[in-house]
Order: sequence, then structure tokens, then C-alpha cells
Amino acid sequence: MSMLTFERKYRVRGGTLVGGDLFDFWVGPFWVGFFGVTTLFFTALGTALILFGAAIGGTWNIWLINIAPPDISYGLRLAPMHQGGLWQVITICAIGAFVSWALRQWEIARKLGMGMHIPVAFSVAIFAYITLVVVRPVLLGAWGHGFPYGIFSHLDWVSNVGYQYLHFHYNPAHMLAVSFFFTTVFALSLHASLVLAAINPGEGETVKGAEHENTFYRDFIGYSIGTLGIHRLGLFVALSAGFWSAVCIVISGPFWTRGWPEWWTWWLKLPIWR
Repeated sequence: MSMLTFERKYRVRGGTLVGGDLFDFWVGPFWVGFFGVTTLFFTALGTALILFGAAIGGTWNIWLINIAPPDISYGLRLAPMHQGGLWQVITICAIGAFVSWALRQWEIARKLGMGMHIPVAFSVAIFAYITLVVVRPVLLGAWGHGFPYGIFSHLDWVSNVGYQYLHFHYNPAHMLAVSFFFTTVFALSLHASLVLAAINPGEGETVKGAEHENTFYRDFIGYSIGTLGIHRLGLFVALSAGFWSAVCIVISGPFWTRGWPEWWTWWLKLPIWR
């Protein structure tokens, strides 16, 4: 069955949040929707501005292109286009495109009668981005605290922020975020390896099913979370990684200005050591 033949079953009307039937149509296999249009608009404008920034930046080397935020001295004001204003407009376009895409996913989920786990999951990534370029700069009082758009320049910004707090890995929220990232990879790799082992049996053996998978983990660790449960667990730990990533940076500066190793002195002050 071809993909387009299969999709006819799901091309139902309704479920839109804005625009009603005006944009409720498909272009090939892609549903448009009002937020599909706004996504295309913000994406095209933002990409054009990035190309403009590269043109006035003096290099087309993809590694060296850099679109920096305004200088700290501008505070939260609008900056001239060539002195950080371009970064501000691109940031608006990025937020517009990301939010539009999440709302488009929301509409598709409503149309198909699905749960909202996909737009909610994507919203966590949007939250992390907005924390970096809006929430933290606003709390610190200047757009200049946002990260620059560029590959090497962004890596330099990450390195500089880390050294600014002496050793960023001592940030407790950063510890949680990294732990959740590693846990996501570990949990889903265990799941994937089990599925591959079940559906690729040795010569002369039959293909195994979910009950065999559950039995393996019950024998191995005494418990099996189940086929649906492992995907829920993967979603939870992945979203937790994104959430704590946002927390770890937003508390650095607005709420803690010293080196992160110093934060752990509370441990040495516990009465159990006296």
C-alpha cells in the first residue's frame, strides 16, 4: 500500500485551532494549516536574515559565520541592525517558527484523535531555547547574555559561560540534566537491543514476541516495565534532560553568581560533621 493511499484514511477535516477550513488542506503528503503557513513565513525570513548576516559578516565559512547579540550596554533595548538588532529579529523569527510548528503538531494530533505527547515534548525543547535567549537575558538585564548564532562562536560562548562559574559540571541542575541524557541513551539502547534480539533469532529459531522480551527482563533484573512502559520511560527521561538543561543555565547568573564548586559548601556545614 502506497503512502498516499494509506494517508487518505487520515485526511479528515477539523481539529484546527486557527483559520478553520481556510488552510485545512494538503500539499502532496504534507498538511498545511494556519500554523504551517506561519512556520514557513518565519523560517524563510529567519533564514534570509541569517544569510544577510553572513554576507555583512565578511565570511561564508559555515564554521566561522557569527551573528552576535547586542552589546551588554544596550540592556534590553532594541539595537541597531548591524550591532545586534539582526540577532534580535532572527531570535523572534526562530521563536515564531518553533512555536508555530508545535501548534501545527497540536492541530494534527487533534485531527487524528491522538494524545498531545508530541507537541508537549517539542515544547520542552522550545522552552530550553527560550530560556537561553529570552528568560536568562531578561533576568540578567541585557540581551547580550544570549548566545550568538554560529558554530564556533556558540561553542566559545558555552566554554566561556562554563569557565565563568569555575567548573560548570558542579552545577547540580547540570548534573541532573547530564544524568537524564545518559539515562535516555542507556534505557532506549537496552530496549532497542532487546527488540533486535527478539526479531532476529538464530537460524532455525522462531521470531520472539513481547512476552519473551518481558520474560528476559524479569529473569535478568526481576522486573519488566513492558513494551508501552519503556517508551513512556524514554519520553520522561528525555524531557527531564531538556527541562533540567534549561534550569541549569537559568540559575547560573540570575540566582547564583559565584563558582559552582562553592555551592557545595553546604555539605561540609551539615551538623553530622561536627
